[in-house]
Amino acid sequence: MAATVANGQQPPPDKDHTAIAAQPRPATGSRSGASRAAGDRATGAARAARASGSTTKGGAVKGEVASTGGSGRRSEAARLAVLNAADDLLVEVGFEGLTIEGIAAAAGVAKQTIYRWWKSKVDILFDNLVLDAATGLAWPAETPADPADLRAYIHRFADFLGAAPAGKVLQALLGHAQLDARTAELLHGGFLDALRARDVAHTRACLGGATGEGDSDEAAVLLDALLAPLYHRALVLRRPLDRAFVDALLDQHLPG
Repeated sequence: MAATVANGQQPPPDKDHTAIAAQPRPATGSRSGASRAAGDRATGAARAARASGSTTKGGAVKGEVASTGGSGRRSEAARLAVLNAADDLLVEVGFEGLTIEGIAAAAGVAKQTIYRWWKSKVDILFDNLVLDAATGLAWPAETPADPADLRAYIHRFADFLGAAPAGKVLQALLGHAQLDARTAELLHGGFLDALRARDVAHTRACLGGATGEGDSDEAAVLLDALLAPLYHRALVLRRPLDRAFVDALLDQHLPG
């Protein structure tokens, strides 16, 4: 059986999800995979610095951007600071309270710097979502081939959607997409459509090559049956996606 998640460790981004991140989409200042790793380290350092009081009033680590050396590295540090600040502020103040001014203050950069790379807060959040999902929504095996791999992925999806900062980004963009056509096009064309295509293909492999076409595909029907309650519980009921709930859901649809 293919390897699954063990001891809560995160598997590396799988090739399929790396492909999702590379899907053509409006240029919004995306980070590379290496930059995202650096951003993750910077986020951890920033949180530790905030806990110890070594941050600016806006929340950026003191000297973080200025100490990076050449202009290219300063620009990359500033961009990472913006992306990390947007994640943190969304959790703190929500989508409506999130502003470019607030992000700039928290990141320790000028608004003009942000507008050099992104058109709006939606574009910043979208880049965060795609890049974080490359790891957060990776399958537990590169070539899943067993129902246990599907079970592990649904748990991972529930953790991402219900608890991770990037899941809050996804929730915010899904909500805004109901009112804004551009956000809907960006979210579906640049992320959700490719994510579903990948997940249906992997679900089909876990079921031993279930047959069907389009939305009548047995794998697609099963995947929708598993994911829809997660979205409903998180977005409509606003209740936690706890492990007991996810296990009960999986037991209804998958063999032991």
